[in-house]
Amino acid sequence: MSTAECLFCRIVAGEVPADLLAENDDAVAFRDIDPRAPLHALVVPREHHADVAQLAAADPRLLAAVVKLGEQVAGTEGDGQFRLVFNTGPEAGQSVFHVHGHVLGGARLGWSPA
Repeated sequence: MSTAECLFCRIVAGEVPADLLAENDDAVAFRDIDPRAPLHALVVPREHHADVAQLAAADPRLLAAVVKLGEQVAGTEGDGQFRLVFNTGPEAGQSVFHVHGHVLGGARLGWSPA
């Protein structure tokens, strides 16, 4: 898939609307369109990497920036307590192949993946 076809690259570029929660030079955070918790945001790096393992190998600093933005969102949108989940591969539930962390928080998280 080219980055021109990647949904999250298009959101980062402003071509596809999203409910933005926070952004910095490295990453963008926006609400998940199918939330599974009271707080469910996605944090994506501006740079395209297919999954978290590829991002960690290519640019550990960028992975740290994604995590930091997730923590920021959890603090501004919730109580600062959160899970950060990265699905890697289709069998693990990844459906968009641009690395993204799910920031999940709220009321004891009685959440289970669908």
